[in-house]
Amino acid sequence: MAVANTAMAAEMSPALDRMSISIGALNVDSNVQLGVNTSAGRADTPDYNADRYTIPRIRADFLLGHSQGISLDYYRYDRSYSSNLIGNTTVNGQAVSGTANLAAKLRLELGQAAYKWWIGSGDDVFGLGLGAAFYRASIDGTVSGTVSAAIPGAAGSMSASESNSVSRSTVAPLLELGWRHAFSPSTRFFVEASGIKKNGGNINGHIYTGTVGAEWFPLENVGLVVDYGVSKISLERETSNGIARLSTRLQGPSAYVKVRF
Repeated sequence: MAVANTAMAAEMSPALDRMSISIGALNVDSNVQLGVNTSAGRADTPDYNADRYTIPRIRADFLLGHSQGISLDYYRYDRSYSSNLIGNTTVNGQAVSGTANLAAKLRLELGQAAYKWWIGSGDDVFGLGLGAAFYRASIDGTVSGTVSAAIPGAAGSMSASESNSVSRSTVAPLLELGWRHAFSPSTRFFVEASGIKKNGGNINGHIYTGTVGAEWFPLENVGLVVDYGVSKISLERETSNGIARLSTRLQGPSAYVKVRF
């Protein structure tokens, strides 16, 4: 009886897999806002909503025993922006209006690795993960335009053009939280959240992500994963003119083919 009870307690939850690899893509709607100190003063662009874009992504999970494991995640966002902006912005804290041409290329590469502890038994388990994230951000851009404003001591209108290019990479601590529920051996539901925060250095900021999704396995070892996620990204870097800031939000559905062993 004691041996049987020990074996049952050590059984792996049906909400988890011994090993799995998921390959798929995110279809995201992005919102981007840039701020930079230039020779003409501080400039902050209004929010720019880009068209939907598909990002390839790969994930893997490995259990070590029955309640601990390793989680891996990687994706790369690579997108060019080009827009004619008409409206209001700020320069040196003063409201101005006018027109601007924005051309930018943003590349964000993110890889995550976490050691996870799964708490619970049966159909429900809760996960806590601690690890590290490697991310590389690269921005190339040019903005030019004409603005007008009633700024004391300044002309009624002025024209300016600025170009810049930067590429930085860093490693930051990672925290992951999750809940998984198994309706049956072939159908599951999950909720995930992660946070990356980096202070100090030539690039710092945070990346927060939340995801809700479901898994269905029509075959014992091959299934389909669908989810909906939101990522909030805010990064800052030191420049010769001061601090440049990138703020973007990526949100949308994802679909993966998942193979489990």
